[in-house]
Amino acid sequence: MNMIHVTNGDCAAQSLAEALRRAERDERVITLRDDLAVGPIRDIDESPLARATFWRQVLNSAIDFEGELEEQQALFGRLARGDDQIVVWHGQSAADQLTLRRVAYHLRNVPQRLNEAKLTHDDLTIATGESDPERVGREDRATAVGMFSPKQLLAKLPTAAPISVLRISRLALEWQEAKYASADTRRLRDNMLVSGTWVDIDEALLDLAGPEWKPARQIAGAAMRQRFDFMLSDSIAFWRCRELVTAGRLKIRGTPSEISQAELRR
Repeated sequence: MNMIHVTNGDCAAQSLAEALRRAERDERVITLRDDLAVGPIRDIDESPLARATFWRQVLNSAIDFEGELEEQQALFGRLARGDDQIVVWHGQSAADQLTLRRVAYHLRNVPQRLNEAKLTHDDLTIATGESDPERVGREDRATAVGMFSPKQLLAKLPTAAPISVLRISRLALEWQEAKYASADTRRLRDNMLVSGTWVDIDEALLDLAGPEWKPARQIAGAAMRQRFDFMLSDSIAFWRCRELVTAGRLKIRGTPSEISQAELRR
C-alpha cells in the first residue's frame, strides 16, 4: 500500500521526512504552504487571485503567489484522483485544523483513503534523546507539526489512523463554512473554528509598543507569544505593524519596507 503524508509548512515537512527516513519508510511527504488562519479564503478553491493579493501585501514581495497557489490547487486534484492512502498530520492550531478540513473537503468522495496523525501539547513531552534544545510548548497549548522534532514524529508514526466517513463529511462542511464566513482571521476555540478580525492583534501590538521607542522585532516577538486562538506568525505581526504605521497609530524610526529593522512607539 502506497502512502502519502501531508503537512503544512516546510519545517514540518522536513521533520516528517526525517522521521520517515529513520523508520526506513520510503514514503512521500507533501508540503502545503499557506497559513489558512489568516486572510481571505472564500474563493481559494476556485481562484488564487484574492489569496495571492493578500500574501503579496503581507510579505511585500514579488514572489509569484498566483503560480504557487495554482500549483497547490492542482496538487489537491492529483491527490483526489490518485489511489494512495493519505495521512494528514495536524496539531491543535487553527492553521493545522484548517489544513485538515481542506484536505477532507477535496478527498470527501474517496473517504476510504483518508487518515490522520494527531499531535497534541502532551506529545511535546516525548523525550528526544537528541542534542537539539528541548522543544517547549506554548502557554496556550497550541501545537503545529513544525514544533515537533523528527524523533517525536517518529514516535507518532504508528498512531496514524483512518478518519470515519461521518467525520470526513463534517470536516468538509466546516471547511466550506469557514470559507463563506469571509473573516479576516479564523480561530480555534474548544476545537471549533470561529471568525475573527485584526482588531485584537492590532490592540496588542499597540499596547506592546508603548510610549518609548522599541525594536519592532521585540514588539512582534512578544505579540507572537500571546494567545489569539491562532498562532500569530512573524510575517503577519510585522504586516500589522506596517498597517498601524500607515494608519498613523504607530510612529516609526526607520522605513516600513524594512520594518523588522525599525523601531516603533505609539
